[in-house]
Amino acid sequence: MQPLQLSRMRYNEKLPISSLGIALVMLMSLAAITSSCTEQEKASLLKFLTGLSQDGGLAASWRNGTDCCTWEGITCSMDGTVTDVSLASKGLQGYISPTVGSLAGLLRLNLSNNMLSSGLPQELVSSGSIIAIDISFNRLDGELHEMPSSTPVRPLKVLNISSNLFAGQFPSSTWGAMKDLVALNASNNSFTGQLPTHFCTSFPSLVVLELSYNRFRGSIPPELGSCSMLRVLKVGHNNLSGTLPDELFNATSLEFLSFPRSGLQGILEDTYIAKLTFLVTLDLGENNFSGKIPEFIGHLKRLEELYLNSNIMYGELPSTLANCTNLITINLNCNNFSGQLTKVNFSSLPNLMSLDLMRNNFDGTIPESIYSCRKLIALRLSSNKFHGQLAKGLGNLKSLSFLSLYNNNLTNITDALQILGSSKNLSTLLIGRNFRHETMPEDDTIGSFENIRFLGISDCPLFGKIPFWISKIANLEILILSNNQLTGSIPAWIKALSYVFYLDISNNSLTGEIPTTLTDMPMLESAKTDANSNQRVFILPVYPTLSHQYRQPFAFPKLLDLSNNKFTGEIPSTIGQLKSLRSLNLSFNNLTGQIPESTCNLTSLQVLDLSNNNLTGAIPAALDSLHFLAAFNVSDNDLEGPIPSGGQFNTFGTSSFDGNTKLCGSMLIHKCGSAEAPPVNVLTTKQTDYKVAFVIAFSTFFGVGVLYDQIVLSRYFG
Repeated sequence: MQPLQLSRMRYNEKLPISSLGIALVMLMSLAAITSSCTEQEKASLLKFLTGLSQDGGLAASWRNGTDCCTWEGITCSMDGTVTDVSLASKGLQGYISPTVGSLAGLLRLNLSNNMLSSGLPQELVSSGSIIAIDISFNRLDGELHEMPSSTPVRPLKVLNISSNLFAGQFPSSTWGAMKDLVALNASNNSFTGQLPTHFCTSFPSLVVLELSYNRFRGSIPPELGSCSMLRVLKVGHNNLSGTLPDELFNATSLEFLSFPRSGLQGILEDTYIAKLTFLVTLDLGENNFSGKIPEFIGHLKRLEELYLNSNIMYGELPSTLANCTNLITINLNCNNFSGQLTKVNFSSLPNLMSLDLMRNNFDGTIPESIYSCRKLIALRLSSNKFHGQLAKGLGNLKSLSFLSLYNNNLTNITDALQILGSSKNLSTLLIGRNFRHETMPEDDTIGSFENIRFLGISDCPLFGKIPFWISKIANLEILILSNNQLTGSIPAWIKALSYVFYLDISNNSLTGEIPTTLTDMPMLESAKTDANSNQRVFILPVYPTLSHQYRQPFAFPKLLDLSNNKFTGEIPSTIGQLKSLRSLNLSFNNLTGQIPESTCNLTSLQVLDLSNNNLTGAIPAALDSLHFLAAFNVSDNDLEGPIPSGGQFNTFGTSSFDGNTKLCGSMLIHKCGSAEAPPVNVLTTKQTDYKVAFVIAFSTFFGVGVLYDQIVLSRYFG
């Protein structure tokens, strides 16, 4: 399984460059202003200003005839020399004038988080004074050019060009004059070619090297192992190949070693990994590493973050893992690890905050030593072979916010919910595909789950009714009870779930009419979203399918899925109140009557499936005004009359209308106005075949297929 690939354009938060930030802070110092700047410096700065198409209001401060040492973003030394130009996050647009490099006393330049374009002036990196440049998070492009071999040694120590649009091969000898370079961050660009081999020889003092999110190819240069002072090496998300060279482990000062999603392979050798005793972060996730976790992992006493997720590693976890007592994060998901977890004494990891073992082959019971990790906020054990009942010790995890036990062999759902009710900080709870053929508890002793935002109890399949205790979850936003055997009607209290915007109770045996109270749910009526939901992120990504992940609740579409039940009666005319719905699925029920005209009010709708019911009458012509409708299915009803033309209806194939012998339209054999109505091609496939055809049509239109996950009959929530 591969999680959703991160966008290579511009992601929202800065790359983790803590060591680079420390270097910048160490170099930054403010000096008192006691005299004015020179006319030459003023002219150079005004030339920079003229190169800006959007100056972020600088012109109000940068006025000719005033002392430039008083201008916004300018700092001078005691003798009036400009030492700092600090204009981060000012909304600047335009290009960087080369005249900035002529400021003879300039030490630090920070133009990060703007919208500057064009290239990087050579005058900046070849300046005889600048020691720190940060132009990250702009739109700078072009290639980095070689510097003449005769260039004298330059004082540059820190260079951050990350998150721009630079391309081409990384120059092999450009910065041979940068002997004092301490930190280089070129991440999140489009550099190509082989990884340079000259870093350690060109920059003997190099401490931070970040080249992630580029298009580098080939193998990792063994020469990187000779960087004796290197502490941060991050080269993930490239197109590399081969193994970690043995020589790399000679860089024994490394604290951060990060090569995620880079196409690497091989086995982690005991003797080599043991050399990196200063290691704080080891991230080799989403590669093709095999073999076992080496026993010598326990030698990494300072290790805080371990990412080996999405590889093909196997075997039991070594007991020595418990020797890494500073561990905060362990992510081993999507491998072939097996055995019982009791071999690892998790009580020796008092700082552990996140443990992710999803999609492995662990078996036995969940070890109670995990419940000693009182700082644990995220625990995911989904898709393993754990069995038995949850121990009461789970209730000791008072900080626990994210818990996924989906797809194991756990039993006794009543006890489980009673135990989990004491975890007052729980916001995401996914326990589906367990508790097989038990009964959904109605017990009043079930905790209130006051902070739950996402509750998934699907695929069990549970008997019983939709329980009343769910109505007490005041902050609930996403509720998934699909693929059970629940009976009875939709309770009237459903509208009390005032924050729910995603409701999936499909594939049950629910009966009765669709209640009008369901159409009174506030978050489905309003186009607005809860501001808190927009800002909140899942502590661990949530996987609606094996190949997709969501990191924020608001990424889920507003959805109402009642499909594959036994609902009767007419579709309530009040359905048109749910104006913010993006997906409405009422298929495979026993609904009668006409498609309500009010459905035309659902102007945000992208998916509408009313297939396999007993609907009659015409398809409302005004449905052609649903300009976002990407998937539409009314097959196997008893509809009649012309199919609307124009708008999105010109994109729907005949399968959307199969099984309605009285329909006519330009895309059907039966044209409107013809004397005889030959039968429309009737599909004889199973219910799931309709679903598959529907999602194929939708995903073809929608590209990424964001709602694909919401329609497929069999879901996966890990």
